Amino acid sequence: MKTRWLIGSVFAAFAFGVVATQARAQAPIRIGELNSYKAQPGFLDPYRKGWELALEEINASGGLLGRKVEVVSRDDNGNPGDAVRVAEELVSREKADVIFGTFLSHIGLAVTDFAKQRKVFFLAAEPLTDKITWQNGNRYTYRLRPTTYMQTAMLVPEAAKLKKKRWAIVYPNYEYGQSAAATFRQLLKAAQPDVEFVAEQAPALGRVDAGAVVQALADAKPDAIFNVLFAADLAKFVREGATRGLFKDRPVVSLLSGEPEYLDPLKDEAPEGWIVTGYPWYGIDTPEHRKFLAAYQKRWNDYPRLGSIVGYSSMMSLAAGIRKAGSTDTEKLIAAFKGLKVDTPFGPMHYRPDDNQSTMGAYVGLTTVRDGKGVMKDYRYVDGAAVLPNAEETRRLRPAD
Repeated sequence: MKTRWLIGSVFAAFAFGVVATQARAQAPIRIGELNSYKAQPGFLDPYRKGWELALEEINASGGLLGRKVEVVSRDDNGNPGDAVRVAEELVSREKADVIFGTFLSHIGLAVTDFAKQRKVFFLAAEPLTDKITWQNGNRYTYRLRPTTYMQTAMLVPEAAKLKKKRWAIVYPNYEYGQSAAATFRQLLKAAQPDVEFVAEQAPALGRVDAGAVVQALADAKPDAIFNVLFAADLAKFVREGATRGLFKDRPVVSLLSGEPEYLDPLKDEAPEGWIVTGYPWYGIDTPEHRKFLAAYQKRWNDYPRLGSIVGYSSMMSLAAGIRKAGSTDTEKLIAAFKGLKVDTPFGPMHYRPDDNQSTMGAYVGLTTVRDGKGVMKDYRYVDGAAVLPNAEETRRLRPAD
């Protein structure tokens, strides 16, 4: 009797362990996502649609590692403190295996530090400050979008071709704007040593007094302007500048202003001839982009924005990393992302082992108005790998992991 009971107990324990193991194997992979949806809907609504499309495609093809994938998404309220609190909630309460997202640079930096402290894998989807993968970089954090340095480096050769000596700069006064302005000054000075910076305006994000900013720039009489404003601040600046004649016979080089998120609201008030980085979705004729465009329009009955590309490529990056790692274990994911190759609507890219930065590029071209709408013309794709520092320079910029 005792022997039978013992054998039965052992068998029952074994069976329970098998069932528990199978249950864990079939449990969904949980991915945590956080972003400033309420604060920046123009970019982040399409971004959400992008990662949701990718998620649906992943699950329709069998999920990852034989498991369904779930995303638990939270709003960070556009606040670094809230972002850290939300990230902790995703990891501790929601049991997220990895986290991704963020939009504003100072929030991305806060979550970058959280990832380091909590030893959790974080893919920074959108924040552009160079510090995320350089000065404040850590082994737990990777970044998708081309940085302020990268996109500014794409524009500086065009700025230098203008051969304008006196430049004014306008930017939002927080990490992203400060970083972009500093990089522009550095790179243009290297390309054109005689350049002078005669005016600088740095209004608070979302609170630009466009009349005062435009007048201050006009009073400085610059030969050209470098603009870093975006979203509603950009629209106010464009309209006030056009009204006061700031842009008449004065070239403007402008970061992000070719993105549909920021051009579309201007309609026929969009500026003519600005040199910009952006996303001309209506004219990219590559197999990768045609496939993405067709799937996106079928799913959402709408055209994609740059946010759509970022959201889709972020989710596909996580999927590629998890497949390569064969696990959601943090250390295995860190190793898998070193040199990870990912197919995106912009074509293949990879995550650099030196600084965890992706080589995704951007389109550079000119703004114009067509059929009552702001668009890009004369554009070309610049590979992110072409504007990143080499391994030796990167080691000087980034602390050792």
